[in-house]
Amino acid sequence: METIRSTPTNVSFSNYLQSLSQTPHRLRKRMLATWTPDQELNQVRLRSGADMMRKLKWYDLIALGIGGMLGVGVFVTTGFVAHKISGPSVFISYIIAGISALLSSLCYTEFSVQIPVAGGAFSYLRVTFGEFVGYFAGANILMEYVLSNAAVARSFTEYLCHAVGENPNSWRFEVDGLVEGYNKLDFPAVALILLLTLCLCHSTKESSVLNLVMTVFHLIFFGFIIIAGFYKGSSKNLVEPGGLAPFGVKGILDGAAKVYFSYIGYDSVSTMAEEIRNPAKSLPVGIVGSVLIVTGLYCLVALSLCFLVPYNMIDKDASFSVAFQKIGWKWAGNVVGAGASLGIVASLLVAMLGQARYLCVIGRARLVPSWLAKVNPSTGTPLNATLFLGLCTASIALFTELSIILDIISISTLLVFYLVANALIYRRYVIVSHNPPSQTLLFLFLLSSCSIGFSMSWKLEEQWWVLPVFGGFMITITAFFQYMVPSICQTNEEWSVPFMPWPAVASIFLNVFLVTSLKIQSFQRFGIWACLITLFYVLYGVHSTYRAEEMEVGVGEISHPSTQQSKLDIQLL
Repeated sequence: METIRSTPTNVSFSNYLQSLSQTPHRLRKRMLATWTPDQELNQVRLRSGADMMRKLKWYDLIALGIGGMLGVGVFVTTGFVAHKISGPSVFISYIIAGISALLSSLCYTEFSVQIPVAGGAFSYLRVTFGEFVGYFAGANILMEYVLSNAAVARSFTEYLCHAVGENPNSWRFEVDGLVEGYNKLDFPAVALILLLTLCLCHSTKESSVLNLVMTVFHLIFFGFIIIAGFYKGSSKNLVEPGGLAPFGVKGILDGAAKVYFSYIGYDSVSTMAEEIRNPAKSLPVGIVGSVLIVTGLYCLVALSLCFLVPYNMIDKDASFSVAFQKIGWKWAGNVVGAGASLGIVASLLVAMLGQARYLCVIGRARLVPSWLAKVNPSTGTPLNATLFLGLCTASIALFTELSIILDIISISTLLVFYLVANALIYRRYVIVSHNPPSQTLLFLFLLSSCSIGFSMSWKLEEQWWVLPVFGGFMITITAFFQYMVPSICQTNEEWSVPFMPWPAVASIFLNVFLVTSLKIQSFQRFGIWACLITLFYVLYGVHSTYRAEEMEVGVGEISHPSTQQSKLDIQLL
């Protein structure tokens, strides 16, 4: 046990230069190195010192999932998509996006039940495709969390000002000499982040209770919008002018790509796995249940907006506030601001809860400094990771508008969802069923290629006959793969995705389709970020994990079995 806690961290500069000379050898040893689920659950988890406290139940997870998703996205995207892209059929776009989110959540759920650790997608990909793929996904997740949390915190200032009837810029301090876009200091956003950071450091259960209370009020607020929309609106606005889908099927699908990002946040629930009393039963209910509830709410809210006013009269920016003003309810605009502010706090709380657990588990793997992996024994929370990321988020929120880099958030998230769906197919058909990997890898390559071909043909609007060709080929190869490659049915009581591989295949296709809807600038910025995190892995991560995993094997890395908590013990808690 002591050998795990005493990993050497003081390496001289000369030793580091010597390590760099061995980089090719270490990359070959570590890039594709995998851990078994039992090692993740027992051996690696012990590196945090104390265990996280298991206090959460299924209703806590549903509240965390709802709180994480019901942020400002629905208020920002619904009006714009209804006015410019989908028309009154925006609610159908939400249904399609909800199906995509549900498919991705099913993939997350099976992994989280079988590997109930706090690392989420990082751990799932690490045990399936190896260390580098897991690290690459984990780094993208952390970047998405930090940037989106900073952006959401700044939007809190705007919505709070709308609630009290003031100009948002009056609460920000403009500094001469700083670059445009970074010159308005947002201290209310910083105060909110620091306050939530301290709350999360104290206790996960108390933070969950706070989220539960805010989520209840937020649901009441959504109920107000839905009831008011249907009561004061008219069904004629759904078909006038131009009919239910004035922009056609393409407008509905393009709208689904835009509104999909309102669903991001359910993956935070999977990072709570080490703090749940019964992960095997609670995680499927929490993840899938929250996605279904949020999908229903989004559809009803979008419908209520289109009931209130015709789609061509919907304001692109403050859609709900302006809609209520058009029916004579000016006071409702302040209610929208207050409700959105509450939703921001809830979604920010859940996102900050998840980001710290991701970093904690990445620290356990020694891909970042190990002190970030420590769990405070008195609070049962990853204290160092929570404080570090809280300060990073607050620093970015203080200066940065982030409007020019928000597309990076979308492409990073969709990439991780895409990788998790691929990993589920590979794990089910290769690792569990013991089939040769070449068959599955060829299938995944052909599937991704067809998905890219279909999506690019759709985006470029050329040669429409190509679409059924790609679509038919995807269905054919999936059916052929299912028939030719056997899958061992799981005989235990663990939850698993039904009708495999079809749900995972649909998730892969939809994530690729949504990625191709992004602007070219987002791919350029993502390329820069990918180069930076790869450079960090080559210069630091691979050497740190090599020392921890390779050189310590002979020192007795594996603990005595009596000190470990087995997977069965975890699921029976």
